[in-house]
Amino acid sequence: MDYKDSGVDIEAGYRSVELMKEHVRRTMRPEVLSGLGGFSGAFDLRAILDMEDPVLLSGTDGCGTKVKLAFVMDRHDTIGIDAVAMCVNDIACAGAEPLFFLDYIACGKNDPAKIAQIVKGVAEGCVQSDAALIGGETAEHPGLMPEDEYDLAGFAVGVCERKEMITGEHLEMGDALIGIASSGLHSNGFSLVRNVFEITKESLDTFYEELDETLGEALLRPTRIYVHALKSIKNAGITVKACSHITGGGFFENVPRMLVDGVRALIWKDSYPIPPIFSLLQTTGGLSEETMYNTYNMGIGMVLAVDPDDVEETMNAIEDAGDTPYVIGAIEPGEKGVTLC
Repeated sequence: MDYKDSGVDIEAGYRSVELMKEHVRRTMRPEVLSGLGGFSGAFDLRAILDMEDPVLLSGTDGCGTKVKLAFVMDRHDTIGIDAVAMCVNDIACAGAEPLFFLDYIACGKNDPAKIAQIVKGVAEGCVQSDAALIGGETAEHPGLMPEDEYDLAGFAVGVCERKEMITGEHLEMGDALIGIASSGLHSNGFSLVRNVFEITKESLDTFYEELDETLGEALLRPTRIYVHALKSIKNAGITVKACSHITGGGFFENVPRMLVDGVRALIWKDSYPIPPIFSLLQTTGGLSEETMYNTYNMGIGMVLAVDPDDVEETMNAIEDAGDTPYVIGAIEPGEKGVTLC
């Protein structure tokens, strides 16, 4: 008996590493000092020494049960973008520019071609966020997970000047709230999605006129990465006073995280178009408006607060980065929280 008889194929692990190398190479930055396959990833921090008062920010997250759709559709080249996006968006909304990323894949059985497709998506997410993919782990868990399933998570590190951290401490009454459009559901609320829709190959391949695509295409679309949009705003010399990544918990949980005591966020629901996937989900599941806004991003993946005088320039900077902004509300006095109107 050997390790392979126990369900762990070491040779498959070697093949996975070889197949993913071409994807990892796309993410390289000059600061990366290590190659793929070592025990750790090394990153040169000399550039940070030129900063006045650098602060490292980090974030870790996964894709949740969205991976179930990838299993059913047998499409694994975009779920990695989600893993990166969930991490880098979190640190970007605190003011950081991502430096590097590491991934963790747990699988029931190591299928080298499938693992390479997952890492291809991770690499694409890193390219979109200018982060280097400097390491990761693929763990085979026979007997713990079904052979055809996996889970995916990641960890990101970024840096910013302490004075440029986005903390919300300078929020004022009347500050404008700008929302940046999402690409869809992103990576949250899929346990509810799987209760509303029958998650089968036939169901996901069904074309919906209101979506102008299949249900699977709409649901699996990867999370939008907002690193370039926030960097464009920063390069325009605009101060973002507060920022929130709209993830699990929707508007009601995430927007208050960017607020300080004594102020409230007023959100105008009709200030932007809600993508049809949310309407289909709400109608099909008979879900209340409160449930929708308390679970999903409802078409807005990032909310930021700026001085009213900076609105036009902020909108232009976001558009220059290829994203779509909307003025969706304002800061008003009151108990910390969100008012939808």
